[in-house]
Amino acid sequence: MVAVHRKHHAFTDVEGDPHSPVLLGFWRVQLTNAVLYRKVARDGRTTQRYAKDLPPDRLDRLLFDHAFIGLGIGLAALCGALGWRLGLLAALVHAVSYVALNAAINAIGHSFGKKSYPNTAFNNQWLAFVTGGEGLHNNHHAAPTSARLALAPREIDPAWWIIRLMVSARMATLRLTEIHLVQRSPSSMNS
Repeated sequence: MVAVHRKHHAFTDVEGDPHSPVLLGFWRVQLTNAVLYRKVARDGRTTQRYAKDLPPDRLDRLLFDHAFIGLGIGLAALCGALGWRLGLLAALVHAVSYVALNAAINAIGHSFGKKSYPNTAFNNQWLAFVTGGEGLHNNHHAAPTSARLALAPREIDPAWWIIRLMVSARMATLRLTEIHLVQRSPSSMNS
């Protein structure tokens, strides 16, 4: 997933972007984003080029290369903790929410909203509320290494509150604390 995301940043909304609604259409990205991700992640070249700093460990190879094993473990844990009916319902709600919202970040985040920075993505505060800040997609493309996606006073990034809490509890560390804006040349942008 990291490699596909990094490739998306390298080729945002131009040929080579694995899930651009500008190139592939809004509904194709919204409805098949998981398939688009998986196709690029399995091509071998993308991971080698864009995630060579993150070699897969044994757990990655077991759970992520064979997705149904990880899915089965998660489903069994939910059913064990909540009972089989509520566990199946929780799994279904999570799967639909995860797939639909992940796709929305790409489809909506590159099609509609407001722009604060000169890139092809858009900010949608309503989407940020339901995706833990990811709807502030224009900001994410402007400062891709930032853990904080709310960059203007009226923007709200719910995940940033959790990140700050985890850092203060010493459960996490921030690799970068300064906001580094990426400068895009006008010729590298399509819109």
